[in-house]
Amino acid sequence: MASVLVVTHPEVNIDPATPVPQWGLSEVGADRMQTFAGSPAVAKLAAIWSSAETKAVEAAGILSATLSLSARVEPDLHENDRSATGYLVEAEFQKMADAFFANPEQSVRGWERAVDAQARMAAAVDRCLAASSPGDVAIVGHGGVSALLLCKLLGEPIARAFDQPFAGCYWTFDRETREVTARWKPIAPR
Repeated sequence: MASVLVVTHPEVNIDPATPVPQWGLSEVGADRMQTFAGSPAVAKLAAIWSSAETKAVEAAGILSATLSLSARVEPDLHENDRSATGYLVEAEFQKMADAFFANPEQSVRGWERAVDAQARMAAAVDRCLAASSPGDVAIVGHGGVSALLLCKLLGEPIARAFDQPFAGCYWTFDRETREVTARWKPIAPR
């Protein structure tokens, strides 16, 4: 049975002056990703894909360097489009994320609708899997869209209850049947 690991980037360097998609991994995030790259969970990877956002590319790069695999970029794996608001302080961001998941068919303050982000993410993952060699595949991306994909594969309505507990987690599904085989786990201790 080949597995697909849906991996979210770990901790980042937050810089309000830089567009969020250009944020890179923090030292803690890079260390956690390096630990994950040496774990049995990724030992059988045959392919690695990431979104084009800097933090995901860096996280996938750590996996690819450790495992001697090339990481490929799929632009549609990006996080839900939040460019309408740009950077938000943590408390305001959490309120917006709650509203995003609670109103999946509405655009909250100009954010991409959750239903659209879910459809985009699912189609992007299908393309990645179709273009990958047989075996395990890692999809390295972001918490919001990974949670939306989890809802879809579980056959559950979109809800924040399915969101990652913190940055730098992963869940798995069977590559052939698309059945979820494990829910959120940390990539490494925090």
